[in-house]
Amino acid sequence: MPPVTALDATPPVGEFLAPVFAQYPLEVVSAQGVWLTNSRGERVLDLYGGHAVAALGYGHPAWTAALARQAQLCQFQSNAVAMAVRARAAERLRRFAQLPQARVFVNSGAEANENALKIALRTTSRRHVAAIEGGFHGRTAAAGAVTWGAQAKWYGFPRAPFNVSFLPRGDARAIRAKVTRKTAAVIVEPVQGLAGAVDLGADYLAALRRRCDEVGALLIFDEVQCGMGRTGQPFAANLHGVVPDLLTTAKALGNGFPCAALLISPQLSAQLPVESLGTTFGGGPMACAAIEAVLEAIESEKLLERVRRIGALIRASCRVGPVCALQGAGLLVGLRTTRPAREVQAELLECGILAGTSSDPQVLRLLPPFILEDEHVELLHDALRELPA
Repeated sequence: MPPVTALDATPPVGEFLAPVFAQYPLEVVSAQGVWLTNSRGERVLDLYGGHAVAALGYGHPAWTAALARQAQLCQFQSNAVAMAVRARAAERLRRFAQLPQARVFVNSGAEANENALKIALRTTSRRHVAAIEGGFHGRTAAAGAVTWGAQAKWYGFPRAPFNVSFLPRGDARAIRAKVTRKTAAVIVEPVQGLAGAVDLGADYLAALRRRCDEVGALLIFDEVQCGMGRTGQPFAANLHGVVPDLLTTAKALGNGFPCAALLISPQLSAQLPVESLGTTFGGGPMACAAIEAVLEAIESEKLLERVRRIGALIRASCRVGPVCALQGAGLLVGLRTTRPAREVQAELLECGILAGTSSDPQVLRLLPPFILEDEHVELLHDALRELPA
């Protein structure tokens, strides 16, 4: 047997990775259900879900089987050829969404937002986009331009590709002042994720809808994080009864298989010529099989009802220890803390519970799988109760 060389040996974790991603002090080696197993063999309750991705948890049998089955049939073809699995996924998403939009499949939330913004700018021939303070829409050129705080932190591009204004949350007067007949679109997370699970509410979203209609601007809902059932409804658009012109979704859509979707109103869809959008991997058969499996599980396992019930249980029981208030919707939960949220996060991790942080230093974020059960909420409650207030 030849000797083991340096290239054959397993390198230390991260040795050959660029150190550009912030990481929690946790190395995951496997996962099942709502539990992660770390490199020491310890189980960790996952209340973060990989940035709101693992809607079905880990090792979901039907989702895993759907991917294996599609891999054997045909692992990839692009949008250059028709595929039944793509058509089925689109129709299934239409029925789930209960919205009239046509669907375009892409790779990621940022790509979906880039395309939504491009459609708005192209169809209106305008150069201004309004966004909301606290919103996060991605790290690409256009999506980053409408992300609050990106220019000061990480944007990197010499200029934004269009003019941008940011609206204060909940300020109706600012909507009238900054959304004008020069505005192509308003882009908004109905429930802001990174900001700390901030629900903007039906009244504010309806005010945006009215103003867009008045001035001929398009309304874009970024539901990359808050969509696909996380609020307890198919989308926050359903929750608040406000229908956008374009809606983007990703994360939970594939349960970990990279995919996203852009939902477009029939009026806009009719204006888009062939080749106005393009993507290599978007709408690939593996991604579409994953989407089908996620939608089937949400519906057959009645996970929307569970999201609503477990979300209500968290709000009713987890205002203990260092948690002084709760916010958000469904299983997009913000725990407002009496001391820095990062301290509380580190203490929870020592108790075997993974939670996330947010751009608000006093808010922990919970984005757990939809399969969470009462006993898991009890574990969170008990851990928080034992922490210093």
